[in-house]
Amino acid sequence: MTQNAENVLDHFELFRGPEYQQMLENKKKMFENPHDPAEVERVRDWAKTEEYREKNFAREALTINPAKACQPLGAVFAAVGFESTIPFVHGSQGCVAYYRSHLSRHFKEPSSCVSSSMTEDAAVFGGLNNMVDGLANTYNMYKPKMIAVSTTCMAEVIGDDLNAFIKTAKEKESVPQEFDVPFAHTPAFVGSHVTGYDNALKGILEHFWDGKAGTAPKIERQPNEKINFIGGFDGYTVGNNREIRRIMDMMGVDCTILGDSSDVFDTPSDGEFRMYDGGTTLEDAANAVHAKATISMQEYCTEKTLPMIKAHGQEVAAFNHPVGVHSTDEFIMELSRITGKEIPEELARERGRLVDAIADSSAHIHGKKFAIYGDPDLCLGLTAFLLELGAEPTHILATNGSKAWAKKVEELLASSPFGENCHVYPGKDLWHMRSLLFTEPVDFLIGNTYGKYLERDTGTPLIRIGFPVFDRHHHHRRPVWGYQGSMNVLITILDKIFDEIDRNTNVPAKTDYSYDIIR
Repeated sequence: MTQNAENVLDHFELFRGPEYQQMLENKKKMFENPHDPAEVERVRDWAKTEEYREKNFAREALTINPAKACQPLGAVFAAVGFESTIPFVHGSQGCVAYYRSHLSRHFKEPSSCVSSSMTEDAAVFGGLNNMVDGLANTYNMYKPKMIAVSTTCMAEVIGDDLNAFIKTAKEKESVPQEFDVPFAHTPAFVGSHVTGYDNALKGILEHFWDGKAGTAPKIERQPNEKINFIGGFDGYTVGNNREIRRIMDMMGVDCTILGDSSDVFDTPSDGEFRMYDGGTTLEDAANAVHAKATISMQEYCTEKTLPMIKAHGQEVAAFNHPVGVHSTDEFIMELSRITGKEIPEELARERGRLVDAIADSSAHIHGKKFAIYGDPDLCLGLTAFLLELGAEPTHILATNGSKAWAKKVEELLASSPFGENCHVYPGKDLWHMRSLLFTEPVDFLIGNTYGKYLERDTGTPLIRIGFPVFDRHHHHRRPVWGYQGSMNVLITILDKIFDEIDRNTNVPAKTDYSYDIIR
């Protein structure tokens, strides 16, 4: 069953051929130090027990499959949300390849990013020369309007000073003195991608508002009635930002979306390559200092940015990935209060449609147990919605969740009778989740693509919501915020529930008593 040009086999069939099966068997015997199959099964079964769970939760020096990524990924995501901006990561090429591939595989779009290509010599002597040459090459080859600099582990461990390096690069004429080069230190060995997003966005706004790195002059605030909106690190940025823009337009709110990457991750196929597309204009980014208020849809993505904005005299408001009726109500009413704008009848009708859909389907969701993992704001938003649906979010896990986040989730659970037997796990990883699913089984698991291995291992059906989603296409094009977005989340959950009912009741004359046409 080898390949030939006349009959090219897909990998699904190719690797089932006898020669490949024999090759894999030989590899296992010769190189993988195999153990007795009976012993393997014994250990596998033991790893499903309460005894193993206790040992698993006692570990301190090891993380296994964390539900997070590293800071520079978030910094890259923040940077591409600005007009003609290319992210410049001060570190190795391999790190940047990871960030680009992660974003490209989720959004199914090219992801432009450059590296200062630090290697062993830079690790010893510092990366100044890499910065000087890298900024010059980036400026001349890719013709950006802004280069946003962040760092990786290597640059942070040796203590490279971005502010000093950028000033030196400008003195050496790598880029013009007035050219915008904001920066942020984003060490990958602490925090997560949401921390990196926060640091990078703060760095960009400080650059324009406070004149960092000796380029943009400091701007004196002259308050106006505009509203700034920050989506945070969001795998649904294409759908969500457009939905938020629609709501703002419907309410007549003059809004600046800070870091709007919805177009760059949704470019058309029309024969033209767009390295840069859309994004918040640099002029709007600078003038955002004058806004009346700034709204963040993800509190834990803006823990440093919002206090900085507040210190510039603006009112700030933060939400936690608002999904569902109540969470969307809070967002809409706060937006109305801040702006003084009336809530239009059409939004009220959208709310009513969502309430009607929930009532239509509540019998199928009520009492179902769910496990959730992902970013802190996503977990909070989904937990609130599940409680609203009468479901039980039994396990809520965020590897990058803090104790303060856990307390907030616990307060949310305590507010509903459906949260009575539910628990929160900050700082835990997906191997912890595996133990939870074996020892306290649930009906469904909600999270990103990496949960498919938990689905296969534990038999818990996976509902894909979060970032990244690699193995399904175009989820990012649909909003999950607002009443319309909440409807999408509701349909996604219901589809999986109905699929599982069908899968478990489809044997003719044996289990098909619930293989119904109408539900």
